[in-house]
Amino acid sequence: MKKYPTIAVFSFLAFIAPAEAKQTLTIYTYDSFVTEWGPGGKIKQAFETSCDCTIEWVAPGDGVALLNRLKLEGSGTQADLVLGLDTSLTAEAQALGLFGRHGIDKTRAKVPVPWADDVFLPYDYAHFAVIYDSEKITSPPKSLAELVDGPAEEKIVLQDPRSSTPGLGFVMWMKSVYGGKAGEAWSKLKRRVLTTTPGWSESYALFTKGDAPMVMSYLTSSAYHRISENSARYKAAIFSEGHYLQIEVAGLIEASPEKELARKFLDFMLTPGFQDQIPQGNWMFPASDTSSPLPANFNEEGAPPKTLLFSPEEAAANRKAWIEEWLNAIATP
Repeated sequence: MKKYPTIAVFSFLAFIAPAEAKQTLTIYTYDSFVTEWGPGGKIKQAFETSCDCTIEWVAPGDGVALLNRLKLEGSGTQADLVLGLDTSLTAEAQALGLFGRHGIDKTRAKVPVPWADDVFLPYDYAHFAVIYDSEKITSPPKSLAELVDGPAEEKIVLQDPRSSTPGLGFVMWMKSVYGGKAGEAWSKLKRRVLTTTPGWSESYALFTKGDAPMVMSYLTSSAYHRISENSARYKAAIFSEGHYLQIEVAGLIEASPEKELARKFLDFMLTPGFQDQIPQGNWMFPASDTSSPLPANFNEEGAPPKTLLFSPEEAAANRKAWIEEWLNAIATP
């Protein structure tokens, strides 16, 4: 517990004594979660009201950057809780030996696959998608194959899988569709890639600035533009092979002195107080009950034709090799 001295005066006794300080819960997360337009501010306010405590957000970058930071810090991490990993990273994160069991009823989690993880809890989910500018592209790709083989002049912005969960998700997506021929597909796609950014925020900013007519993002990204901007300009391309699913999770640090407070946050995470901020704050699907239904046009695209997802164990066993395959293909002249 961090101590912040407070002066208390008692009329029956002339002395000054420090009051009890509030507990501080340090949560590592990704940068877009705690921007002024992200859900972090409202979630912080709601939880602090209920717990009489303080949340301190620490955002080192995109999702994979969280795992990289934990690897560097090890048992010396200052995190009490980590929010922003996904199922492509959970097996590797658990192998660090830092995370403890959440102790929360897993049936409260509502995601597209059965949830049985005793260490990590989901807080939102969405399928990855290529978002395109309909004012610049009149015939968007209808499959991953059409994206790979399409015209070189129609560029896409991607994210680095070594630092970004959407970037890693695209590697998983390519591998799930192309299998052993993924390296060849990457080599073909390279001519269409304008640039690869460290994280999602940078890539989406380039896209909306008009630097490229396509960006790797989420199926729900188009909902943001429909609802917040009343615009149908930016649309999600639906691919016939299916779309890769991201389930974002949080987990508590076993050695944290605030472990019980972290567990209270995880319990709160599956309540409307948290989940209400996800659809129009993080622009993802909520992973538990909200206090009211989603806006009618939130899921205008409907479910993708197929959901693609590797198990956490498959992702952990192959992540380095598949990223190396991507790097070799992209770096080859």
